[in-house]
Amino acid sequence: MAFGGSYAEMSAPICLINNMPDGKMVVCKEAMQILDQITQPVVVVAVVGLYRTGKSYLMNRLAGKQTGFALGSTIESKTKGIWMWCVPHPQKKDHTLVLLDTEGLGDVEKGDEKHDIWIFCMAVLLSSTLVYNSLGTIDNTALEKLHYVAELTEHIKVKSNSQNGKETYNTSTEFMRVFPSFVWAVRDFTLQLELNGKPITADEYLENALKLKPGDSLNDIRNKTRSSLRDFFAVRKCFVFERPASPKKMKDMEMLTDADLEKDFVEQANIFCSYIYSSSKPKTMRGGLGVTGRMLATLAQTYVDTISSGQIPSLDSAVESLARIQNTRAVTEAVDFYRSEMTKKVKFPTKTQQELSDIHAEIEKDSISIFIRSSFNDVEQKYQKELQTQLEHEYGELVKQNKEESRKLSRSAISRVFGPLEEEVKEGIYMRPGGYSDFCIAQEAAVQQYKQEEGLGLMSEEVLAAYLSEKSDIGRSILAADSSLTEAEQKIQDEKIQKDALEQQNKCLEEEKKIQEQLILDQQKSHEEHVEQLKNKMEEERTRNREEIQRTLEAHYKEQIQSMKEGLEERSRFMQMQIDRLQQEKCNSNNVPCLIL
Repeated sequence: MAFGGSYAEMSAPICLINNMPDGKMVVCKEAMQILDQITQPVVVVAVVGLYRTGKSYLMNRLAGKQTGFALGSTIESKTKGIWMWCVPHPQKKDHTLVLLDTEGLGDVEKGDEKHDIWIFCMAVLLSSTLVYNSLGTIDNTALEKLHYVAELTEHIKVKSNSQNGKETYNTSTEFMRVFPSFVWAVRDFTLQLELNGKPITADEYLENALKLKPGDSLNDIRNKTRSSLRDFFAVRKCFVFERPASPKKMKDMEMLTDADLEKDFVEQANIFCSYIYSSSKPKTMRGGLGVTGRMLATLAQTYVDTISSGQIPSLDSAVESLARIQNTRAVTEAVDFYRSEMTKKVKFPTKTQQELSDIHAEIEKDSISIFIRSSFNDVEQKYQKELQTQLEHEYGELVKQNKEESRKLSRSAISRVFGPLEEEVKEGIYMRPGGYSDFCIAQEAAVQQYKQEEGLGLMSEEVLAAYLSEKSDIGRSILAADSSLTEAEQKIQDEKIQKDALEQQNKCLEEEKKIQEQLILDQQKSHEEHVEQLKNKMEEERTRNREEIQRTLEAHYKEQIQSMKEGLEERSRFMQMQIDRLQQEKCNSNNVPCLIL
């Protein structure tokens, strides 16, 4: 199963996080291996809620399948831990939709409230959209059952060094920036959506239910849940669903087609799925840092390890850990790709340096792209600089190898082509009157034969020049022994030998100069490619960061207005303080220079 640009869809869900007999959570290796293959951005939709409320059915619907996540038809909770199903995103190209079905909260047989809150926290930390599934209506009882939201500050920290529940004043804003959008799915809803005799939308129904109750203490669990939902989740959405079928039919939900279900329920389910597909954002960390499948796997492992050690997950620590692991791996994979592809595509020796340079530029571009896609929060481009250094070294070694292979083949060709001439010289054939002219003709014929040899590479002229220079004394000896030439003619021929040698040397120097100029040009192009891809990634992250800030700002504006309507002046002032700081950060983010390698 290869996840990435194209992959085989999972045929069924598998367990992502399992519950051990001792109560600890463990990330399942098979799920990690699957996520590890997903280099695409992921849209993560998690469903939470009380057990036996039909959570799994919604997940199967989102997967576009009739069956998959266990539905069950008894009072027993079927889902244990957190189960995962990865499918190609129906609407977002080159994205993977990761569906997480969580263990039902409040299972009387389990009776472990602490475990429930950690399951809830993991769903919040891993998802980009959190679906809360409940039955009946959104009333005080329903809000009491959702008390996990009010406890998030006790189980999740922004900073690793902050105390439980005693973080900075803007903790709620920090949570809102990284927490998923919140969707409340109300099942078996039988009421009319009306308020004061006027029809309202499901969203208005939710927001009305989240108004703080003046008669209750702000520390009352219901009010704490209301304020937490308003403080932590910038985007809130509500869907109400009628009962899908008769109780008798619902025992066999996995066997029912849309034709067997109530028409209104099918329509409501389709609208729900359409919203999730179109509105759920790719998973990001604070600052617009995008998350891929393999990064999600690292996050899951990091959070579970932290919880298992008795500590509280920290958003900042997760980012640091993810960056360290992911960036180290990104460098390794990019360099390995470069080595592998250069080995496949380069046939040593190349005819020219340009030929090697062109292959290098193409593969280096892809290598940088692999790193850029996989890197995460590479502060000051520390890891990208390391990649640049390693690729320069790899390329430098290939340049050396290319030259050595060329020299090796050229020397072999020299021995083969000039061998007969050397034998004739040893036999003294040319040590006679007129011998020098015949030697020159034979040597030129050997030179031309050598130059017609195929595949000698870019150092063939250098090797030839070195050989001719080495054998120049032989020519002079033959010239001196040629009694048919006058002293003046011998002098002219000797000058010609020197001139030819100088021309050959200059030709070699010119070739070497071209090679060095090409290598300098390669280095410049390499730097430009690193910078260009880095700028594109940083701009994408800045765009997501600005969207994150704007989304939070809009939520605070809305909350400030609502607080004023409810007469909560202190809360309204608090919102204004948060708005001012976000506005300043937004202004600063527009002026942040792009760090260049």
